[in-house]
Amino acid sequence: MDALEVAFNGLVGPSHNYAGLSRGNVASETHAAQISRPKQAALQGLEKLRLLFERGVPCGLLPPQERPNTPFLRQLGFTGSDAEVLSAAAAYPRLLASASSASCMWTANAATVSPGADTADGRVHFTPANLASKLHRTLEPDATARALRRVFPEGEHFAHHAPLPGGVHLGDEGAANHTRLSTTPGAAGLELFTYGRRAFGGGDEPTRYPARQTLEASESVARRHGLAPGRALFLQQTPDAIDAGVFHNDVIAVGHDDLLLLHERAYVNQPASLEALRRVFPGELSVVEATEAELPLANAVGSYLFNSELLRTSAGARLLLAPRECAEDEPTARFIQRLLAAPGTPVDEVLHVDLRESMQNGGGPACLRLRVVMTLAQYQSVRRECLFDLQAHDDLTAWVERNYRDELSPEDLADPALLEESRRALDELTGILALGTDFYEFQRG
Repeated sequence: MDALEVAFNGLVGPSHNYAGLSRGNVASETHAAQISRPKQAALQGLEKLRLLFERGVPCGLLPPQERPNTPFLRQLGFTGSDAEVLSAAAAYPRLLASASSASCMWTANAATVSPGADTADGRVHFTPANLASKLHRTLEPDATARALRRVFPEGEHFAHHAPLPGGVHLGDEGAANHTRLSTTPGAAGLELFTYGRRAFGGGDEPTRYPARQTLEASESVARRHGLAPGRALFLQQTPDAIDAGVFHNDVIAVGHDDLLLLHERAYVNQPASLEALRRVFPGELSVVEATEAELPLANAVGSYLFNSELLRTSAGARLLLAPRECAEDEPTARFIQRLLAAPGTPVDEVLHVDLRESMQNGGGPACLRLRVVMTLAQYQSVRRECLFDLQAHDDLTAWVERNYRDELSPEDLADPALLEESRRALDELTGILALGTDFYEFQRG
């Protein structure tokens, strides 16, 4: 094996809460202001990793960010001690919620990653997403960049770029709008970038919800990463799908190796888009479309079928890791059965996992992971403590049990004890993951 794909998952942070900050994300808005369960959310994420590890899927870990983000609140003019800052910010609940979001758990938005097989210099390239469309997510890119540099050291094997400038004109949502397809992980592949709109106009746009990714942002990332012309393809997401709650492409399409699963309403002029995709793909591509008649888009969004993970187990089987909601929704369950029963089935096994806490906040299995394809030499240079195994599962489970609250309400975000608990937990985590004693801002203060 000359290359492997590692699924780096975000650890759910201690401030996991339901604030409904993500307009256009149906689940996020539906569960706004409800009681969240941070401990359960974190344990569900770790259980997902355990299930994958036991099937021989390499996995890694990315740390949560410090929340509530009191430096951000101070930038907004709140002064005094941390407790006084939180108390004053409580009068502005949307600002406090933005400062407290644990949304960095969804590492599909952390960055766009191009493997060395696709890049001019043979290194793995990372561009952290600027997440310019949502206030609470604009607080993440700098800390994300720091985490990626600690886990994947800059140099011979890895190249790091700054987040794109330009605000919403270069709005970039990371791997949630990027799919890499290839004949094998180590072969040169095709990087499929999906955008919602053109920054300077032209073409159709959604009318109900904002299109977060721009074509110009996607093109900029491809240039930065040194992708050859035949290594990148740019397709537009259908505006009506965005208006139906498909805020990222990974809510309506999922691809892995030489397989692409998608809904028939995923791309503008989909027949022509798929023909263009087949022309440039370096091999024979298998495409499975769900029609509106068999799987209404509303059901696909509700079950998050296309936010499942497509993976290869150590035995070579293709695994679809789906949220348990897919088994509970009848049209989605029937479509999965069609996948499994089809001649020459592209999927060998479906595994349903319980990620209810993340799902209710708008993120399924694929949201929680960042795919990184590496050669063995590159893999061996990754910070070892950030790779997942059963010992890491046990250590992190105990860490969560010690440090996380069972429940969190919107009013709890102003509790200074939550900030202290979070800092204590993150300080301990930097030791477990060997990230250094200066990783978080509060550690440097």
